Amino acid sequence: MKVIVFGLVLFLYMHKMDAQSQAKDTVTTWEMLGYDGASAFGGLKYAYSRPFHWEKKDFLTAGAIVLGTAALFTFDEESSDWFQGQEEDVPGVLKETGYYLGKPLYNYSINGGVYLIGLFTKNEKWRKTGVLLISSATTVGLIQTVSKTLVGRARPIANVGKASFEPFSKEAAYHSFPSGHTILAFTTFYAIGKQFKNPWAKGGFYTLGLLSPVTRLWSGAHWLTDVALSMAVSVVVVDSIDKYLNKERYPGIDSKNKISWSLQMGPSSIGLRGSF
Repeated sequence: MKVIVFGLVLFLYMHKMDAQSQAKDTVTTWEMLGYDGASAFGGLKYAYSRPFHWEKKDFLTAGAIVLGTAALFTFDEESSDWFQGQEEDVPGVLKETGYYLGKPLYNYSINGGVYLIGLFTKNEKWRKTGVLLISSATTVGLIQTVSKTLVGRARPIANVGKASFEPFSKEAAYHSFPSGHTILAFTTFYAIGKQFKNPWAKGGFYTLGLLSPVTRLWSGAHWLTDVALSMAVSVVVVDSIDKYLNKERYPGIDSKNKISWSLQMGPSSIGLRGSF
């Protein structure tokens, strides 16, 4: 949990706003809350309706994801054996952090925290980011909840093979596809990473998003194809909702709230600070 707190502190620090430069907004908190709630719901509807409006490039992307998943499926069992063999050498703090980052309670705490900061400081950049996080997490959360039951794929630790399926099974051992921890954690940190221009900051959050997928592979809770497809779904959903919000609900926000980066050095420290 210390890693989670550190990540949030880092996020807050790099996004620290200059209060004196913020113009006073006459819009009330309740009005913003209502607008943002409608935006989050609109993002969810937009993401679910996109397949009906796909163009050629979208079908090519979907085809590439399917082919990639099929390729990984050929060595699912070998990769699972390898990952499980590494678990004993993995520090406990990494395994615990990866596990909790994908839990709905902790995941939505991060998402809600980001939004509430934007709401009460009346910072549109933070509000939009929070809406993106909540809308995306809700969208992928519903997808994975339904898919787990419909597909009914056995987990590696069930020891019945990669191609064993029992659709509509109530047993947790047959809820492997997709990975709920992966899809929630990667959605959150991919969405946060998209708010940065700096490649180091972006890469740092993407790395945090990878902790849950790898943790699930170490524990034998999921196959490689489970986590790979979950991450692909996360990227597609976040990109789709982000496009909708930027175009329809918060236009021009990136140019208005551009992050300014500066190098800060002290007697025993050196760091990169971002502010807007």
